[in-house]
Amino acid sequence: MSVLSTGTSALLAFQRALGTVSHNVANVNTEGYSRQRVDLEARPGQTSGAGYVGAGVSIQKLQRLADGLTFARQVDSSGELGRLTQLSTFADRIDSLFNNSATGLATPWANFYGAAKGVVSEPGSSVARQAMLDSANQLASRFRAVDSQLTSMGKEADLRLAAQVDVANQLATEIAALNQQISASGTNASPDLIDQRDVRVQKLAGLTGAEIVPQDDGSLNVFSGGQALVLGTRAGKLALSADPYNPERQVLALSTPSGAVKLPSGTLSGEIGGLLEFRERVLDPARADLGRMATAFAVAFNQQQRAGVDYKGNAGQDLFAIPSPPVDASAGNTGTASFSASISDVGALKGSDIELRFASGSWSAVRAGTGEPLPMSGTGTAASPFVIEGVSLVMSGAPANGDRFMLRPTSEAAAGLQVVLKDPDAIAAASPLRAQVDASNLGSAKPGTMSVTDAGAFASFAGAQVEFIDATSYTVDGAGPFAYTPGAAITGNGWSMTLDGAPEAGDTFNLSRTPARSTDNSNARLLAGLDGKSILDGGTVNLTSGLSRITSRVGTESQHAQMNLAAQQALHDQVVAERDSVSGVNLDEEAADMLRYQQAYQAAAQIISTADTMFQTLLGAVRR
Repeated sequence: MSVLSTGTSALLAFQRALGTVSHNVANVNTEGYSRQRVDLEARPGQTSGAGYVGAGVSIQKLQRLADGLTFARQVDSSGELGRLTQLSTFADRIDSLFNNSATGLATPWANFYGAAKGVVSEPGSSVARQAMLDSANQLASRFRAVDSQLTSMGKEADLRLAAQVDVANQLATEIAALNQQISASGTNASPDLIDQRDVRVQKLAGLTGAEIVPQDDGSLNVFSGGQALVLGTRAGKLALSADPYNPERQVLALSTPSGAVKLPSGTLSGEIGGLLEFRERVLDPARADLGRMATAFAVAFNQQQRAGVDYKGNAGQDLFAIPSPPVDASAGNTGTASFSASISDVGALKGSDIELRFASGSWSAVRAGTGEPLPMSGTGTAASPFVIEGVSLVMSGAPANGDRFMLRPTSEAAAGLQVVLKDPDAIAAASPLRAQVDASNLGSAKPGTMSVTDAGAFASFAGAQVEFIDATSYTVDGAGPFAYTPGAAITGNGWSMTLDGAPEAGDTFNLSRTPARSTDNSNARLLAGLDGKSILDGGTVNLTSGLSRITSRVGTESQHAQMNLAAQQALHDQVVAERDSVSGVNLDEEAADMLRYQQAYQAAAQIISTADTMFQTLLGAVRR
């Protein structure tokens, strides 16, 4: 009987082993499947008069071949890969938008200043003036088109974010349900259930990033950025809520019994974290930089346009219109305060959003996202507005402690850039004044730049005489004297003039108004040269360099994202290969195991057949 028992134990063990091999082969292409193996051990035998006799084989356990450390690395890698994939994809699209000659700003920018140079060459030509207006419209349209594309990418990112949040919540729910089944099974938990849970954990990590914490009952807790997404059999829930400053934009939150709690920027990784990072680190700065460029361009051009006179002899009018910076109140404000904003210093503009806070009876300003304190001057009245990084703010109403506002200095500027001048004759190509140097002058001073400073006052200007009492003082039509500093402007009623050289006592300059239909191009030269004028960053960067810097910045962001993605993909592939070397199904190996177990099964069957023959022989001997 010991032979029969030994053969039976071997038959059952090898049958189970063959079933496990078949299960491995069947799941060779199943996502996340971990190879299984039957571990066998010898049954304790017994000692008889003839010595020790073995009792066969038993199944010790069904082993799931998986490495917990490799799985943890794969989870971490999936989160980083998901983040970089989204970041790289969207950043590359922005880079293509700015760098493509068909969609970027470089071509219409060059065309506009080329047309302005055409007016310099032919200031009296209606064709040249119309070409300049047409180019201005094309450039403004391109600014709006680029901003529209950026806005569309933001909306697309929001839609993708909402879809991925739903998927993440579904995965968290499924992981919690699998935790319940696995923990209820104790030490007999099905390897296939564990595989299913690991697949979902990895997918969740690809969406949110994940940190896994095994529990004693076999369940897994899943955290992301310190936030619990799965705790045992309970699943957390991510949600999207309206931005308190911008209802059209949604922010990520975690649902709690007391309500949705906004998650700080950078809390999550994975695809969701990548989408949030794209919005805050690539998209918003790109829109702000584009708007800053549109603002600086429009303001500088309008200022120079107003400094000259048009073909009809009138003071120049604004060529472009640009919207005022929006100041959005937080949804939680309880006061009645509101703000109107205007650009007061283009050179001081930074472009990034600024948060205004009212607490303990006073206002403060910080950089949105970083909390960096910003200098703030003024009292908020029309006579003394708040001034923050080149933006003036006039407050109305009464604030309450805790009220907050978000100032967006330039983010909406490009979308609202418009050409408001329709008459080509209104281009102010000419200098507003003609200056005649008295023949008896002794100094070396010559008339330099002449500008209109007040269009209303200049409308009645009929002429003026500037006479120097000495090298440091002068009179205008006998009024004065006024102090003179070399290089400083000499001003009158609605006009100003600078001198090149040094005046002496008695030097006289007779000023007259530039007549209509003048072919003077003095102001046109200044208009055509604005692209090279240092205006940005406190007067250290010119407009063309500023435009190139935007293109370079988005290109650098895209390149870095692509490089990081390629590196992370290589690391991820390495981790996957390590996991497959342990857990993956190798068909050649399974085929060899199947043949080995098949032969062993046949041999066990032969043992049983031999035992049966022995038993029948014994019965036959007893009958005789």
